Amino acid sequence: MGRGTVIQPGRVRSGSRVLALWCLDWPAVAAAAVAQVPATRPVAVLAAGKVVACSAIARSEGVRRGLRRREAQARCPNLLIVQSDPDRDARLFEPVVAAVDATVPGVEVLRPGLLVLGARGAARFFGSEEVAAERLVDAVAAVGVEAQVGIADELSTAVIAARRGAIVPPGDGARYLAPLPIAELAVEPSLAAPERADLVDLLHRLGLRRIGNFAALTSVEVGSRFGADAVLAHRSARGVPERPPSARRPSPDLTVQYRCDPPIDRIDAAAFAGRMLATRLHAVLAAASVSCTRLSVFAETESGEQLSRIWRCAEPLTPEGTADRVRWQLDGWLTRRDGARPTAPITLLRLEPVEVVASGALQLGLWGGVGEEDERARRALIRVQGLLGGEAVQVGVLSGGRGPEERITMVALGDEPVPATDPALPWPGRMPQPAPAVILVNRPAVRLEAADGTPVQVTDRGLFTADPARLHWGSRNWHLAGWAGPWPVDEQWWTPESPTVAAGVAARAQAQLAGEPADVRVLLLIYYSETWRAEGLYD
Repeated sequence: MGRGTVIQPGRVRSGSRVLALWCLDWPAVAAAAVAQVPATRPVAVLAAGKVVACSAIARSEGVRRGLRRREAQARCPNLLIVQSDPDRDARLFEPVVAAVDATVPGVEVLRPGLLVLGARGAARFFGSEEVAAERLVDAVAAVGVEAQVGIADELSTAVIAARRGAIVPPGDGARYLAPLPIAELAVEPSLAAPERADLVDLLHRLGLRRIGNFAALTSVEVGSRFGADAVLAHRSARGVPERPPSARRPSPDLTVQYRCDPPIDRIDAAAFAGRMLATRLHAVLAAASVSCTRLSVFAETESGEQLSRIWRCAEPLTPEGTADRVRWQLDGWLTRRDGARPTAPITLLRLEPVEVVASGALQLGLWGGVGEEDERARRALIRVQGLLGGEAVQVGVLSGGRGPEERITMVALGDEPVPATDPALPWPGRMPQPAPAVILVNRPAVRLEAADGTPVQVTDRGLFTADPARLHWGSRNWHLAGWAGPWPVDEQWWTPESPTVAAGVAARAQAQLAGEPADVRVLLLIYYSETWRAEGLYD
């Protein structure tokens, strides 16, 4: 099983099970193999001047991911430094994939160094999940590579378990994940979007230090406060499917192929054909309004040999990502040195989507569901639009700005979602996340008071005239359990038409109302023209 521990032996139930095989420190292992250095030599792989992978011996000398080159060499003077090379990693990983596929068919590659397959058939053939895992580890060891296996109900759980060499009992995915650090949700790049690290950092600062703390939040809370990737991470934390399973095989019309004339026997020609096919595939997928998450790469040679491999991604494949995987796979086939390389040039290349998802299927739906419910809601809104006019139904588009209302551009349903201002610009002074769940467009007036009943205002220096203690809103009033701010609003002060110049001192603040549990809420307040107003409500 590798260097891990089996949590609890158990039989495979009727539900699907996923087996993940993880090769430890694969970029460093591949680099050492190409450099032909002894196993005792510490190795570190660098990208953009920072360590992205290192061998176990290098870690024992103090080398860690994220270190600069000079610091890594200072900790380990004998360190072999090599540059990151995804092509090299993929090329050397092909014999490992072939060894696993020869033992248990149906392999899907997530990235060089990590693959998954269905555990149910393997457990039936070998008698148990434990024996199947041992046979796979032995098969990989036969090609000179150390690996660990994890088995669980869901793919992400199995990948996390593989890093510990663990078999998670059926139905216990959430319980297994709960005590693990929240950073585990971002440790595997093939299962997380690039912004996952920022999400994990935010959750950690919010006090959600364990995966179980994050899983305890409801789907609506996560979907309304964080981005689409947070929804995927939340499903992973709860041990439920990250995306709905493919209900049927994609249409054959989505398959693209290329007759190679002349036949391909060189890597550069294979890379060119792969880029061309990737472009054609994504044009077909775009026309069908779908994205591919599992891709089969198929090749046929002059002598009739047929080669195929499935690549799986958590995020929909991009044209560049598809081209990379096709190039890696062809490179691995054409450069194998174990006697299993094709005996003739490649005459046919085919890309076949194995699993596709519709737009929006990888995020929380409009009504909290996924896929079909979201489409049904859209059809209902289109009917309303037909009855009341095109501008009657509008949707929000994320825009640039500092206040929450400024960051929303409303466009008619069906129109191009073009924001009024660019959200990618820095926007210094922008309100921090999370944004209010409700924005009060009419901005009703409220009154902040100090403990002695005097009104609380904002000075020219952007400070409270006194600490807020009570808030009055209409006929109701509350004691404050806490407050934050004020944050001055000082926009376009150099122009006479500036809204802040016209309104005098302007600032925002947050106020937490005290009361019964059902009555506790946090308000976003804005101050201008010497009046406090409620701008938003936090759930």
